[in-house]
Amino acid sequence: MSKSASFRFHESLNDFLLLSKRNGAILYSFNDTPAIKHAIETIGIPHPEVDVILVNGVPVDFLYPLHNNDEAEVYPAFATGKFPESWLLTPQYPFPEKFILDVHLGKLARALRLFGFDTWYENDYTDKAIVQIAEAEKRIVLTRDVNLLKHKLLKIGYWVRSQLVEEQLAEVVRRFKLKAKFKPFERCVECNGKIIKVDKETILDKLLPKTILYYNDFFQCNCCERIYWRGSHYEQMQQFIEKIENLFA
Repeated sequence: MSKSASFRFHESLNDFLLLSKRNGAILYSFNDTPAIKHAIETIGIPHPEVDVILVNGVPVDFLYPLHNNDEAEVYPAFATGKFPESWLLTPQYPFPEKFILDVHLGKLARALRLFGFDTWYENDYTDKAIVQIAEAEKRIVLTRDVNLLKHKLLKIGYWVRSQLVEEQLAEVVRRFKLKAKFKPFERCVECNGKIIKVDKETILDKLLPKTILYYNDFFQCNCCERIYWRGSHYEQMQQFIEKIENLFA
């Protein structure tokens, strides 16, 4: 005999639903007693985006077995309302924050590195590799692929809504409260290595004549050995940094 339960998703969780199903009750039909996590993901919400589940007014975890006529209220991480810490399902975020991004977020990876955040990105990472690295190194997964966030081993992740890099970066800064943790120009935007100051004389053979003539302060990635100096490209990056910082002033 088929059973059913009612779900209502709050705030940003509605981003995963069709317009016709947002901010209203959704009837979910089932047999046996599935875990509520399975029901939530079948409806379309990846579990890392969920922080609080109330069933018939009582907090439950993802393993709660769904029963006939249950009424579930599901809230996102950082919901507007304040809930007791014991109700929260999202694991504590690692500090300092470390990220791994999927193939769709190359520009965001560079932007996060520009602000000093440890960010792994390769355009040939498989979903399996991303989850394995995230698990081993306690990295937060950022993705444009909702199905990746539904991987059963994934603990911490976020579905990036926008397709524009400035908006993507603003989303991530808000979501993980990163504003006070900016460290611009600390990491190489190309490979994620640390940038250190170097003596001009040690890299002369790697510089163009005009660069040697007009610039004296140089920095180098300790991993890929890319060289940085305060030229026009630096000024463009500085303008981008100021633009983002002004969003959170």
